[in-house]
Amino acid sequence: MARRKERTAEDGLGRFNRISPLTNVLFSGLFILLAALTVLPVAFVFIVSVSSEASIAERGYSFFPSEFSLSAYEYLWRSRNYIGRAFLNSVGITAAGTLLGLALTSTLGYSLSRQSFRLRGILTTMLLIPMLFSGGLVATYMVNTQVYHLKNTYLSLILPGACSPFYVIVMRTFFQTTIPDGIIESGKIDGARQIRIFAQLVLPLSLPVIATIGLFLSFSYWNAWYGAMLYLDSNHREIYPLQYVLISIEKSMAFLARNEEHFTGDTMRSIPSETARMAIVMVVVIPIACSYPFFQRYFTSGLTIGAVKG
Repeated sequence: MARRKERTAEDGLGRFNRISPLTNVLFSGLFILLAALTVLPVAFVFIVSVSSEASIAERGYSFFPSEFSLSAYEYLWRSRNYIGRAFLNSVGITAAGTLLGLALTSTLGYSLSRQSFRLRGILTTMLLIPMLFSGGLVATYMVNTQVYHLKNTYLSLILPGACSPFYVIVMRTFFQTTIPDGIIESGKIDGARQIRIFAQLVLPLSLPVIATIGLFLSFSYWNAWYGAMLYLDSNHREIYPLQYVLISIEKSMAFLARNEEHFTGDTMRSIPSETARMAIVMVVVIPIACSYPFFQRYFTSGLTIGAVKG
């Protein structure tokens, strides 16, 4: 009798989980459409980047240009030594900043998640204050340049964004709601110190939140250019990241385009100002987009951190 009741309950729940073939087709078509809408802007930017300047002048930005040209990429290729150095700088800054950010965020978040940590209250308050009130650009610049002497160094592009209070709160919430206290206690019973418990027991269970925050940190460092404008002088171009270099190239082309009456026709014709903007977007987007599949398996679960406690 009990088995029959359980089977009846399972059949009742199963009706809510099953969908008809027509509904399945409609949902699949909807998701395919959404995926196409996501890819469509990238495809459009690529098509414009391989269009000729004459085609853009004639038809504007179009999926079907009258003439294709690789002049924008050839223009960037002629600056490959400068851009290549900036690309390596961005790769190094992104890798170092992401690893440092994960180390600081995870250790501080774990400390704040422990009830026995004596400084938990005051450190949480110190984290919440900058989330509500900013110190201001002038104060931040003076501290980083006059106190820490970070000007014209790689550290000026890494340290200011290494530890985000928001990410620390996310980490703390994950450790509190997801990591069972029994795991921590079992490590203490075996005689392990907190650093070993954190490294060997907590971190292996925290891959979703680490991958999610690592992805956001990577995006932040890869797309950063404002710090280079603040802390790097023009005589330290060997430190420039890729974003700042490409923005500088785009501004130079925009300046020439606005003052074309002062330059010869051959000079202006050799600069693919419109298509180069799109080529710059492709150069920036493609490398960081290729890193997303490595985080994808943890990304979905990481977005729901703290939503359900179980």
